[in-house]
Amino acid sequence: MKKIIFAIIILIFSCSVAKSQKSGFGAGIIIGEPTGLSFKSWLSSNTAIDAGAGWSFVKSNSLHIHADYLLHTNSLISSGPGSLPFYYGIGGRIKFSGNEGGSNETRLGARIPLGLVYQFSTAPVDIFLEVVPVLDLSPLTEFTINSGLGVRYYFK
Repeated sequence: MKKIIFAIIILIFSCSVAKSQKSGFGAGIIIGEPTGLSFKSWLSSNTAIDAGAGWSFVKSNSLHIHADYLLHTNSLISSGPGSLPFYYGIGGRIKFSGNEGGSNETRLGARIPLGLVYQFSTAPVDIFLEVVPVLDLSPLTEFTINSGLGVRYYFK
């Protein structure tokens, strides 16, 4: 696993395309809750659809799938070679859990992602950090918080 992550990081930072990530489709990894794959597709210069599929380690091991609609503010910091916009949005998640007793529990919930994304001006890469309040609505109502750190490569 360490070799795969190292290879992805080397590939990402060896790219020399000089364009900011405000268009196109990005794919990468997220580490946190959940840990797995992250995808982003830009709809305009300040809106995007974000999705992820990963493994959740909270309470019981489970598969976590989510999708969000995101709005990006103007860059908080625009000095230097990149930009740092704040983003927020709304979305949903489904979490497939296997309980120790052998029964399966599927949870449905609403997400409100809040995050920062650093967009490199010289490479088709972004690095993001997000905190996501989640309100599970089924089968029980429960409030949790997800968070993660990730990186995505953009295909033009």
